[in-house]
Amino acid sequence: MTIAFAKTSLPIIGAPMAGGTTTPELTEAVARAGGFPFVAGGYLTVEALAPLITRMRETTSNFGVNLFAPNPVPVDREAFDDFVSALEPAAAARGITLDHEPVEDDDHFDDKLDWLTEHPVPLVSLTFNLPTAEAVDRLHAVGTQVVATVTSVPEARAAAEVGVDGLVVQGPRAGGHSGTADPTRTIEDRATVDLVRDILAEVDLPVAAGGGVDGEAMVGELLGAGASSVVVGTLLLRSDEAGTASTHRAALAADEFTETRLTRAFTGRPARALVNDFVRTFDPIAVDAYPAVHHLTKEFRAAAKKADDPHGLHLWAGTGYRSAQEGSAETIVKDLGAGFARE
Repeated sequence: MTIAFAKTSLPIIGAPMAGGTTTPELTEAVARAGGFPFVAGGYLTVEALAPLITRMRETTSNFGVNLFAPNPVPVDREAFDDFVSALEPAAAARGITLDHEPVEDDDHFDDKLDWLTEHPVPLVSLTFNLPTAEAVDRLHAVGTQVVATVTSVPEARAAAEVGVDGLVVQGPRAGGHSGTADPTRTIEDRATVDLVRDILAEVDLPVAAGGGVDGEAMVGELLGAGASSVVVGTLLLRSDEAGTASTHRAALAADEFTETRLTRAFTGRPARALVNDFVRTFDPIAVDAYPAVHHLTKEFRAAAKKADDPHGLHLWAGTGYRSAQEGSAETIVKDLGAGFARE
């Protein structure tokens, strides 16, 4: 059976960027271009996710839904409290009172899985942790293909063992959160194309690959290494249809921001962002505590967004961020994938 993301006319996947960045308009533009669209299910309740899927069905019958798989990391209360105390002066300056009690949740995973087994979609991908064999079996039972996000060869092997149909290989140069199943590990820098080759040498599954994609040449390299499709996220952040905050859009093109870094400072889970004052100040004392830190800093980040302050905002960006262009996402996807159209 052909994996769903390989059935498109162009080998480009629009990354599921949760939190409002991947809008319905963005998924529709990716589909119109001939790419594979993902509905971003992270941070949403079933009630919020369901209409997005319904709308997607009106555009295409070939799409995916991305979920955050639960992966709680025990919170070191002493380290967490120290981080809260360090953040308090900056929060107070914005009129924000921080809660010292860690907030945990599973992102409504079970509810969303139940809904998706009652309203099947072509493909479900999971990130932040590998799916359980039970979850894979439940989705297979209703005809849904299952894809796992992996960041290493051991993760790829483990995903294959639970019966997934394909992999999204995410290199460490990708923007936003790393999909690693072990968010406490040190993530070493390497080219995505090398990771793809290493995984395909060990696992016989269809692969989509992303991370550090900065243009057509990189798309060709990843396809040449054996990927069926290439995932792009950062390159769509400045597109007309993306829900990217204006402050974030401006920072991606600003001379002021010259590098990206994997940091746990914003959410307690490694994520690549432009290096701003928040990263410089709090990354050295950041703690492994997702989603507790995510909830802790949420109001702070919202205030920075409202104040148009890029130095308090999570400016997610992969290493190819300088290649992000303004304009229609449909045109961006077509330009990236036209030279590699499937026969």
